[in-house]
Amino acid sequence: MFGFYKYYFFLALLLFIAEVLIGAFLHDSIIRPYGGDFLVVILIYCFAKSFLNTSVLPTALCVLIFSYMVEISQYFHLIRLLGLEHSKTARLLLGTSFSFTDLLAYTLGILLVLMIENIKSSLKNF
Repeated sequence: MFGFYKYYFFLALLLFIAEVLIGAFLHDSIIRPYGGDFLVVILIYCFAKSFLNTSVLPTALCVLIFSYMVEISQYFHLIRLLGLEHSKTARLLLGTSFSFTDLLAYTLGILLVLMIENIKSSLKNF
């Protein structure tokens, strides 16, 4: 179940760099708010698969549920309830404002993961 899978780790690293670049340099109204959320679930999926030899669908669903939970915590202002509203790190990791469009972006990101993994699996069996 545990191991180290370079392919996924490399993808996670590339996605992490993309997320940092988006956060640091893009201040637009499309890519930063939606592209970052779309990519973050793919990043989390790849990071998880870097160390876990688990099936695609359960891993993708766990990542999606985790992402939904983080977003829902924003609806209930978890950061404020925990007294972390002044922590830059907590605000960055947990976010501060709930949005249904974020849930959509997470869902679309995981759907892309499932499509790519399905294509990758089909090519292996070809």
